[in-house]
Amino acid sequence: MYDAVLFDIDDTLCRYRRDADEVLAEAFADVGVDPYFGQDHYHDRYPEFVDSTDGIDHLREECFAAISADAGRDPDLGRAVARAFAAARDHSNVEPLPGVHDAVETIARDHRVGVVTNGAPEMQRAKLRGLGLDDAFETVVHAGYDARAKPHPEPFERALDALDADTTRAVHVGNSLASDVAGAHAAGIDSAWLDTGTTPDPTPTHTLTSMSDLTTPPWR
Repeated sequence: MYDAVLFDIDDTLCRYRRDADEVLAEAFADVGVDPYFGQDHYHDRYPEFVDSTDGIDHLREECFAAISADAGRDPDLGRAVARAFAAARDHSNVEPLPGVHDAVETIARDHRVGVVTNGAPEMQRAKLRGLGLDDAFETVVHAGYDARAKPHPEPFERALDALDADTTRAVHVGNSLASDVAGAHAAGIDSAWLDTGTTPDPTPTHTLTSMSDLTTPPWR
């Protein structure tokens, strides 16, 4: 059915053992201010800065500075919170989603496999190391750094070029309708959406109830 399978990382292969709200609470406490924004606000604003090439720490500082300015706070306070967040966040402290290791191992037996992820290289490499999957993929494209951020088609095209794979014989696996499904379709490849319980729009090519679905037909 497919020759190449691409994977997202965040909330597809893994999730943090400590969510962003927990780390933010520690960061605000370290700076000595009451929390004035949470992870939902952070995650909503993050895509505005994801094409930064200056690294995740600078990206987060500018994101938190913008959030702070919007809240009537000193942008430098936001930067201080971002530095405290960076000190508290261990990117390797992740846990795999159910079925991830079996799915990747099974798919890799007879497919070319790669990763297309929105995220800074040092951050995403740490997650793959934490999962024990740092040698599992033939190529990893850090969208927003190596290429335009998803949903732009460029990172998918870059991964397929590295795998010498045709768009008609490739699929991307991810949890985000806005970046994974829309991005895959923009690149002309199929999508396999890890169901998050929301109404799928755009409509994915395939819907997965868990990563374990990749070990059964029609994938095998």
